[in-house]
Amino acid sequence: MSDLLLSQLQQGKPVKVEKNGKTICVARVGDQVFAVDDTCSHSDASLSEGDVTDFKIECWLHGAEFDLRTGEALTPPAVAPLHTYGVHVDGDSVTVEI
Repeated sequence: MSDLLLSQLQQGKPVKVEKNGKTICVARVGDQVFAVDDTCSHSDASLSEGDVTDFKIECWLHGAEFDLRTGEALTPPAVAPLHTYGVHVDGDSVTVEI
């Protein structure tokens, strides 16, 4: 089952997806799609409301940045990484693997 369509994902505009009781932030960078926990590891803020630049997502609340590829916290105030999820793209179908 597809979680969303690739054609729905806009460059730089993350999307929140609910799957198996988890809230996940999905972001497109070029032809690649990444999925990380939607909640910032620093505070209870939704990353899907943040900005994506290159392979980084910035939390709108305090400006912490995370690497979408690895989940690594790149800038303070966040220090803990995000959980990342596998993403499978098949044509226009995008599936987040949990």
